[in-house]
Amino acid sequence: MTRNVHGTAIVVGERGLIFLGPSGIGKSMMAFTCLAIARRAGAFSALISDDQVFINQQDNQIVAACPPSITGLMELRGSGIITMDHIQSAPLDLAVQLVSAPGTERLPPENEHWQIEGFGKLPLVRIANTAADPLAVIGALMPAWRQEAPFW
Repeated sequence: MTRNVHGTAIVVGERGLIFLGPSGIGKSMMAFTCLAIARRAGAFSALISDDQVFINQQDNQIVAACPPSITGLMELRGSGIITMDHIQSAPLDLAVQLVSAPGTERLPPENEHWQIEGFGKLPLVRIANTAADPLAVIGALMPAWRQEAPFW
């Protein structure tokens, strides 16, 4: 069984991240920013899929994959479609919910998860869609990741 999710999935180092949120909130740009920061820090980074992410389960892990028709492509809204270094699939470790700072509560609930019916759940963090260094924010919110470049 495979589920098609609206989001953007990437790998930074050995961590799989999926960015979620409504259309136009900046999922692709936030993922692109993470990829660029990681690359500058000398860490491995690659796109899994942009806009459509196929979710399945393998060996008790939630895995993201890319539909063949959009492999390696990423849309940067207002700028165009670009070709990125990519991998076909990878396990996911974290869901990142993008929020508009003026339109959200100041302190979200603790220990949130993204529940994927039939597949399980992933830890979820919320990040303002205006965050300049989303990997630093993730490092601050995920203490176990702080020793991993470039999450801090």
